[in-house]
Amino acid sequence: MRAIAGGETDARDILAAVTPGGGKSLLPVLAAHTLIGAGLVERVCWVVPRDSLRLQAEEAFADPTWRQTLGHALSVRAADNTPDPSRGLAGYVTTYQGIAAASDLHLREFTRHRTLLVVDEVHHLPALGEVDPVAAQQAEQLGEDQASAWSAALLPLLECAAVRLLLSGTLERADGRGILWLPYRKGPRARTREVELDALGWAVIGYSRAEALRERAVLPVTFGALDGEASWRDETGIELGPHRLAGSHPDETTRPALFTALRTGFAEALLREAFVAIRNLRAQRRQERGLEPGAAARGLGKLLVVAPDQAAARHYLEVVRGWIPAAQAGAVAQLATSDAPRAHEVLAAFRLRPEPSILVTVAMAYEGLDAPEVAVVAALTHIRSRPWLEQMVARATRVDPYAGPYEAQRALVFHPDDPLFAQFRRRMEIEQGTLARRPKAGRPQSSLPLWLLDQLGPKPGVVPLSSNALALRYDTLRPGPELALRRPEQEEAQAELLDPPSVLERRLRIRLGEMVSRQAVEDEAGRAGLQGGIAGPGLAHRYNAVLKRTCGNKSRAQMTLAELEAAAAWLERNRLVEHVGLLEDDPRYAWTLRQRGEWTPPVGKPTREARQIRKA
Repeated sequence: MRAIAGGETDARDILAAVTPGGGKSLLPVLAAHTLIGAGLVERVCWVVPRDSLRLQAEEAFADPTWRQTLGHALSVRAADNTPDPSRGLAGYVTTYQGIAAASDLHLREFTRHRTLLVVDEVHHLPALGEVDPVAAQQAEQLGEDQASAWSAALLPLLECAAVRLLLSGTLERADGRGILWLPYRKGPRARTREVELDALGWAVIGYSRAEALRERAVLPVTFGALDGEASWRDETGIELGPHRLAGSHPDETTRPALFTALRTGFAEALLREAFVAIRNLRAQRRQERGLEPGAAARGLGKLLVVAPDQAAARHYLEVVRGWIPAAQAGAVAQLATSDAPRAHEVLAAFRLRPEPSILVTVAMAYEGLDAPEVAVVAALTHIRSRPWLEQMVARATRVDPYAGPYEAQRALVFHPDDPLFAQFRRRMEIEQGTLARRPKAGRPQSSLPLWLLDQLGPKPGVVPLSSNALALRYDTLRPGPELALRRPEQEEAQAELLDPPSVLERRLRIRLGEMVSRQAVEDEAGRAGLQGGIAGPGLAHRYNAVLKRTCGNKSRAQMTLAELEAAAAWLERNRLVEHVGLLEDDPRYAWTLRQRGEWTPPVGKPTREARQIRKA
């Protein structure tokens, strides 16, 4: 940040690939303090994946220790989609959903102030065909899901931001698609791409799990793997099982057995192991501090229970409360799911107060939850995506400042001993995690994000019957290899080389996006000359469609370098509002807007589709 502020580097894109629990939330504070102080930016906009993380972002700027250490007095606010989101402060925090719901409002802020854009957990955002040629080839078979809509809403902000700070604990997506805005090149294996860590204009910060363990920034993880067997009835009514969970390789019984185990007796057995572990830890720490039995204090350790769905979460809560004296059960164990009352208050109390010491959740506490007191996790989820499991495990790897010396702390994760979880652990140990794999042809793609799939009801066709636990074994995770991050600033400068065409193309795509967004903001503010059907929300999307029609129906991702230069020159001399008539009879554009719920046919003039229907 000092190099950017001092003009020592041309980098304006910073990628922070930091292991979960490694302290990513401090980086926006460092960036804002340095860049605002140097006058390079005026505001910071921090975008988080879910509403429960907005308060944590505010707290990162308000932390008294870092205020004193850095000597900063900046504050940001958790904003909703109302005008002037910063309200006189240094910036604001919003969510992916907030950006998608009012993209024009945020775009106006970015054109009004030079903005540092912080995108938290950027791996949630898939690459778009508009700016990524490979993503354009995949778009037809994958379709558009909610995550793609978030990417489309955030793209104009990325293009208009003065500096971009992208944060992630993983550089891969579960569906194999690329990540929005990141530079890619051909990967070492067929049909893969890898993040181009030394791309021009980029600065890459890598902080691996091995580095964090060496510096005692995170705790080592001990896994308690519980084996079991399960029986269920399939969609034809045939009873199957009992089948073991453990095995060297997944087979057709692995997922239904896991599905059954998480909803029957096995789940209660695993939950009991986790409950006993946290009870013993808290009793030990009370004794070491001379506290009375049952006394509440910070740093005694907490238990996070991750359930497969909301019905199971409610059942788990009842089971846990049955093991606690009735007078204490309500305060000690609580529930945080999307349909639970006061869920955000419960999450805040779990993070900041001695009680509750047990939290049962589905997905709300998966990602980014900053609760260092979590010492034990009961992983009762059927999701086996590496990014999500890493996030879940990381809830217990934060160092607790109230729990005594580092050597006395550990992270304990109890999980079903199935081969899918074993594969995840092996991948954590050996893989770099920078690859994007092209999805296999014909592979069904879910339109829902994994955290939402985790909340859905029972799997159709499988009726859980019974399960039981068999054996428990413990293993400590070994740190994997270093993430091979090569920083361009550490290499000798080669000023005599010209920028390669791919870099020039990328810069021109960004420039075109910024030019389109600025025209949209200016015209939306003035409303002057806006023709029927063009005013209203999504004006930047409409203007992008106009530019595409003007350029021979080619998107920016498909244009050659010469075509990109010509488009930029054309935009410098023309206003897009004067060419909106190109969209009036275009059924492709009408279809897109109908999918978004934004299409209004021009007044007094039927669409081409309407005329065809009338003629028929």
